[in-house]
Amino acid sequence: MSPTRQDAWTQDEDLLLAEVVLRHIREGGTQLQAFEEVGKQLSRTPAACGFRWNSFVRKQYKSGIELAKKQRKELKKQTVPQKDSQMKETQNIGAGSSYEAEQSSITFSAVIHYLEYLYKKAKDIGVLEEERQRFSEKIKELEKETYYLAAENERLTKSLKAIEEDYRSLLEIMERARKMVVFQDEDRQQKVKFQMDKNGNLERVEK
Repeated sequence: MSPTRQDAWTQDEDLLLAEVVLRHIREGGTQLQAFEEVGKQLSRTPAACGFRWNSFVRKQYKSGIELAKKQRKELKKQTVPQKDSQMKETQNIGAGSSYEAEQSSITFSAVIHYLEYLYKKAKDIGVLEEERQRFSEKIKELEKETYYLAAENERLTKSLKAIEEDYRSLLEIMERARKMVVFQDEDRQQKVKFQMDKNGNLERVEK
């Protein structure tokens, strides 16, 4: 006996679960019987199959379920008398053809719903992939811009330091020039003398 599986459901398993459940609905069986049948085929418990059907798969086959219920009602109404074996055989053949047609119809409808689901999912994945690609390119652009800004910041920092050094040098030169002017004025003042003339006025006398 194979161990009970607990891994994630695949798309093929979801499709098999839908086909078996719809067949049991159509033929007047119970969903529990369908879950047991699928569980044996997939090595899963009936409870796991029931949970998967109610939580996810059933939502994808609402129209298929309604059609299967209508077909079940039609099968119950069929009370054709069987008079002889030839008529019985004919009816069996007709019923078989009808059943095959219904089976084919339901399967086709289920496949259509499933393909529509896959198409929508693929479309959503395509949109997400485009967004991921766009964000990836945007991140690369921002990284380049960050590197450029970092280099520019480093260059400006060095330039600012050079300007500060030049500014300090200029201040030192200006201070030295100011001191030289002050010294020259002091020397000039020391060389100048004043004396009083005959009229009592002060006059400047150079040394």
